[in-house]
Amino acid sequence: MKARRTKAPPAALAKDAAIHEAIAHAILEGRLKAGSRLPEHRLAELFGVSRERIRKILHRLAAERRLELVPNRGVRVPSPSLDDIHRVYEAHRVLEAGVLSQLVNTVDDALLAKLDAHLAAERDAAERNDRAESVRLSGAFHVHLVDALGNPELSRFLRELLSRSSVMVSVYEPASQSICAVDEHGAIVEALRAHDPARAISLSHHHFHHVEQRLRLEPQSDDRTVDLDAVFAASAPVKSGRSRKASA
Repeated sequence: MKARRTKAPPAALAKDAAIHEAIAHAILEGRLKAGSRLPEHRLAELFGVSRERIRKILHRLAAERRLELVPNRGVRVPSPSLDDIHRVYEAHRVLEAGVLSQLVNTVDDALLAKLDAHLAAERDAAERNDRAESVRLSGAFHVHLVDALGNPELSRFLRELLSRSSVMVSVYEPASQSICAVDEHGAIVEALRAHDPARAISLSHHHFHHVEQRLRLEPQSDDRTVDLDAVFAASAPVKSGRSRKASA
């Protein structure tokens, strides 16, 4: 007879979700640089949980392509090469060209209103210098476009690309470039509003090219040591249990 698995209590699930969010947020804000190592034992001590729980959270982030598992070295923030970046942004350009060629003929006032509201939120985040929110909203703009087609396969493919390109932007793009991305998104919306497919596709192509060109690769490092206490200083509520013995 199989032993029944004990379901984690809601409080433990909530804390694991908060730790996941804290690490993801640190990546999006650029506080964890390319190649930064995330040792299980240090994170377990920092957040006051067991190494097993931290391991599961890190593996989830790796499955989301936010982190990478390195054999015999543990987990670190990805350090994509120029070729990696080019391939991802080439895929973005090709996918969105197809999306816009279909979307421009069916765009309606409801979608345009949604995009206008989204642009306002993007600009607000950029003006507040909210790095993590700017990166998230920048990706969500393209999600709005593909989701409007109602094709779950295309939507899934885009989300997989964004899981990689969002990390690239977070660790390699200067934070001051956020406003540029908002302006480029706005130009694409105006082309859709004018039902001009050629212009929309051209603007999208140049937008992804500009993002790729704005990325500033740092010297590659197999393992970058990082002050995790400083990185997660803003995550005090999550770290409240660190003084207690880590729970399983």
